[in-house]
Amino acid sequence: MTFFYQVFTQNKLCSCVIIAYFPRVSNVQPPAPLLGGSSTMRWPRLQRNYRQNESYDWLKEYRTRYVVGLQIRRTVVSISKRFFTEVPCVGQVLGDSFAEIESLGAPEHFCEDELLSILNSDKRKSLTLKYYAKKILYFLRQQNILRSLKVFLEQPANEQSALEGAVLVDQYCNPLAEVTLENILAQLEDIADKVRKCLRVSNPSHPSQRATTGDCLVVEDFELQRQVICALNTVLYEQLQFTGNECDFYNPLNSYIHQVLLRRTGIPISLSVLYMTLARKLGVVLEPVNFPNHFLLRWCQKQRRSGDIYDYVYIDTFGKGKQLTAKECEYLIGHQVTADYYSAISTSKVLLRMVGNLLNIGKRGEGNEKSYQLLRDSLDLYLTINPDNVQYLLLQARLYFHLGIWPEKVLDILQHIQALDPTQHGAVGYLVQHTLEHIQHKRHPVLPEAKLRSATQHRDVQYSVGLIMKHKRSGYNCVIYGWDPRCTMSQEWITTMRVHQLSNGANQPFYNVLVQDGTCRYAAQENLEPHSAPLEIAHPEVGRYFSEFSDTHYVANEELQARYPEDMTETLGTVGELYRLTPSSLGSEGLPPSVRPNADAKSP
Repeated sequence: MTFFYQVFTQNKLCSCVIIAYFPRVSNVQPPAPLLGGSSTMRWPRLQRNYRQNESYDWLKEYRTRYVVGLQIRRTVVSISKRFFTEVPCVGQVLGDSFAEIESLGAPEHFCEDELLSILNSDKRKSLTLKYYAKKILYFLRQQNILRSLKVFLEQPANEQSALEGAVLVDQYCNPLAEVTLENILAQLEDIADKVRKCLRVSNPSHPSQRATTGDCLVVEDFELQRQVICALNTVLYEQLQFTGNECDFYNPLNSYIHQVLLRRTGIPISLSVLYMTLARKLGVVLEPVNFPNHFLLRWCQKQRRSGDIYDYVYIDTFGKGKQLTAKECEYLIGHQVTADYYSAISTSKVLLRMVGNLLNIGKRGEGNEKSYQLLRDSLDLYLTINPDNVQYLLLQARLYFHLGIWPEKVLDILQHIQALDPTQHGAVGYLVQHTLEHIQHKRHPVLPEAKLRSATQHRDVQYSVGLIMKHKRSGYNCVIYGWDPRCTMSQEWITTMRVHQLSNGANQPFYNVLVQDGTCRYAAQENLEPHSAPLEIAHPEVGRYFSEFSDTHYVANEELQARYPEDMTETLGTVGELYRLTPSSLGSEGLPPSVRPNADAKSP
């Protein structure tokens, strides 16, 4: 029998409700302190970590989960206070906090469960807590995935599955998504079943019809192999409409296996991994070919593997499974290549090519948080697979240095580079010098001064942090998270953005705003106006500055209020004036629910 018991604690921070999950075991009774509660489940995600037919010390489990929950929340709060003024690098600060958690002997799933509890709480509240909880969860999951990748790479090369490696890459770049190898394999098995049905029509006696799930089928006859390839092309490209993504080739989603299956589009290498895996399930062995600019598969036309490139047919999965000769492959790239480029490559080299694609996309990015994160993730993966690549080690050190994060790790990377290649002493020496200066500066930080609206030099500032605005010219929605009495950008920026064409030029207040599209912008006061119908701004950095969305505005968190101590009073006054005193201009339907006349208290 399975029991669920609940205990309520007096601790409001954790608002902790315990569920003890009892597998079906004989002679096991719920511990006395857990008796008498209701059966509402508080921690449902923990069930999968307990096995049936095993007994546990449930009181110890509860106590550990409770203490871990408190420590996790203290850690999240401390990160907010320490990293408000600089780019948060979670891995840099988790050491001390998680050393204490590890000393409890706590399983990692307790840490993750508490972080998920924070993230799944009231959508509009505790935004800062959620912002850092998400970063910690991102980091913890990535560390687990890196460990799995290292174990995978230690396997014999002939036992490494390109699909499993591609899923690990996918998981590392999307650690908050529920991507599992089991789910991917189930989707591919469904596609394989469709191929078997297609084969049944043309050849009911095909060997694939007799194979069961888990069998290691190998089809030797060339004609039977050809039937598999034809059926696979029919199902993938005609029935399921898989295509190469020519219109948006450099979208990173094209490299993530779960997204390729979901969107049914990808780039040559991701489509090849799926195609190769499906063919193998159906008894046909295809090999990956690291062809320049266009990844291919090769299919041997001889009974035994051959060293002659002309004994293979090359399959272009990006081109709907088109079969090419060695000579026709060169037409894809417009020039001749040596025979080496037609050779089969190992799984680790497939992964390096896949990660290299993501790395190049990150380098092509616009310099925003999203592109930097992709660059960091792909560098982590590349250097896990090939840890002694000096070029990418140097790029990683430069990236961390540029972002101003984790200077201690930068020094470790530079030391490793120097040991690998002493000729890099010039670049290494420059970065070491400036990194040491950065560390020294962090030991004696200069805290930014508070900006008081009442100060004479700030008398022209009309708007305050937390107000939801609309850009008059561009039309975007945004929220203010900072301001300057005058434009503080460089003369080059002012010229490029044509600030001189504004009626008040650079000599007017400018506002730091988080925009609905995920960008951060610096907008002139004359170009902004309060939004007539305030709405939530879906920006990933909202939680860094605000603790709550309150229908008409965002509430600044403690750190932002310390920077702008008089702004929240001004914001409350402004929204009261805008949305309470001018209903005729807005219309009652345009007002937020909290200030709408006779508004239903339950309205969202």
